[in-house]
Amino acid sequence: MKPTRFIDSANCAIEGILYTARTQKHMRNHFLAALVVLIATLFLHVTALEFILLTLSVSFVLFAELMNTAVEVVVDLVSPEYHPLAKIAKDTAAGAVLVAAIGTAVMGYLILSHYIFPVYKEMLSMIGTPTEMGTLVSILIVVIVVIIIKTRTSRGTPLQGGLPSGHAALAFSIATSVSLNTKDPMVSILTIALATMVSHSRLLLNIHSLREVVLGALTGTGITLAVLLLFKVAG
Repeated sequence: MKPTRFIDSANCAIEGILYTARTQKHMRNHFLAALVVLIATLFLHVTALEFILLTLSVSFVLFAELMNTAVEVVVDLVSPEYHPLAKIAKDTAAGAVLVAAIGTAVMGYLILSHYIFPVYKEMLSMIGTPTEMGTLVSILIVVIVVIIIKTRTSRGTPLQGGLPSGHAALAFSIATSVSLNTKDPMVSILTIALATMVSHSRLLLNIHSLREVVLGALTGTGITLAVLLLFKVAG
């Protein structure tokens, strides 16, 4: 029955949002990202205009995800069996969400980077610039520690499988070294993104579990920071 009162219409709309959040993992991720952005705006003291732009961007992503879910449900209702056109409809709706998310990410970067980058750069400067020797030693120590841990756990090989992920450890060790050497927030973010992609590929190939990848990333980052700080103190 079609709702006639405003409160009934509002309840239907809320039920739709709750259904999407309950059934769609991406919607939950979007809500989590929105929560992080809102908290960040409080601590960073963004301007009213910047807050409006961020709110509109986040709302657009949530709207796109809601429409994507609606399209998927209707397509499943009309075409329960696989059909090429049904796939195109779902893929196109998902593409709309991706476009909205990319636009929001760009907007968030342009606004929040002015507040976050100076603080991040100052944090990198506090650690200092590592020497060439320190960088090489830290990477070699990461490789050796990973091999030792794999030997102790008797799982996987130095290059495939086991605890922790050697690829993740090495990738984040290099990303940490590059970040400290350049002290450029943008370069740091890009190298960390590459390290994350390397780590994610291990998950996609079913070579490592999420626990193994995360432990590898923490191992690579932690050892590299410790060794470089040790070199700084010794120097």
